[in-house]
Amino acid sequence: MLELKKRLARILAEKSYREGDFTLASGKKSDYYFDCRQTALHPEGCWLIGQLFFDLLKDKDVHAVGGMTLGADPLVSSVAVISHEQGKPLPALIVRKQAKGHGTGQYVEGLANVSPGQSVYMLEDVVTTGGSVITAIERIEAAGLTVTGVCCVLDRQEGGREALKEKGYDLISIFTRKELVELSNA
Repeated sequence: MLELKKRLARILAEKSYREGDFTLASGKKSDYYFDCRQTALHPEGCWLIGQLFFDLLKDKDVHAVGGMTLGADPLVSSVAVISHEQGKPLPALIVRKQAKGHGTGQYVEGLANVSPGQSVYMLEDVVTTGGSVITAIERIEAAGLTVTGVCCVLDRQEGGREALKEKGYDLISIFTRKELVELSNA
């Protein structure tokens, strides 16, 4: 898996990681910006993310993966495909930012593929404060499912892990900033 992480780190460094002066969605200022969508929408990047997330989840008691649209859409889709190939299918759930304005008016898409009470791991591209993934968790749980943890591509190590822990959720990350920078140059 180390070779896959190195390959992913190189693609992330090329397509998704920028240094400079940025304001994040959380409102915090940062000396770098991480736009994982650029890599998650790249053919090899998407495949690598799916492989690495699946590897983190394959031995866990999990029935599905979910995440907040738009950032998590390619993440949950890649894991669903890889999980099917590996013989341990994990359906994908997508959490809307706003409830659907027509039809059933639901926040969560993909519920026909899971049963009430089943366990879900949330997937996130980047965790800073944990705010958006906590909102997604609340919506998944309101739909009758049980969230058992969170996986992210990048943990910015800026309080998100602690905020999730406070709510009872563990965070597993593929990279921290330091690991990403080191492996992209390996």
